[in-house]
Amino acid sequence: MKRKLILAMLLLGIGLVCVSGVQAQQKKGGTGTLRGVVLGADGKAVAAAGVSCESSSGIHPRVVHTDAKGRFVITGLKGDNYDLRASANGAYSDWEKNIPLTTGETKEITLRLLNGNTALSGILPAKKKQ
Repeated sequence: MKRKLILAMLLLGIGLVCVSGVQAQQKKGGTGTLRGVVLGADGKAVAAAGVSCESSSGIHPRVVHTDAKGRFVITGLKGDNYDLRASANGAYSDWEKNIPLTTGETKEITLRLLNGNTALSGILPAKKKQ
């Protein structure tokens, strides 16, 4: 009888530890992943580009940077819709909006930078020659 009681308590304790581990994982974040590459206007990979990621509702913004081959990885995302944008050296990509991601899913994204500063050329005053 004592052995059965001890065994039952041990199993209950293991169950509580497992539930606590799952709850801790849920609090930390999900398991979805967005990965991809950032390309310049010339079609070449862009190293050290910043990639902004946030849920479509604007919650939990994050920024990661590309590696030497222009690749990025954003892990631990909960199931949601996400918006991504890349930037480097004054150039930005268009926003990739409402990318659906489910828990456990991995999606591949390519972000293309537009020509830098061209949108501002008509707005900024020209420098005076001295």
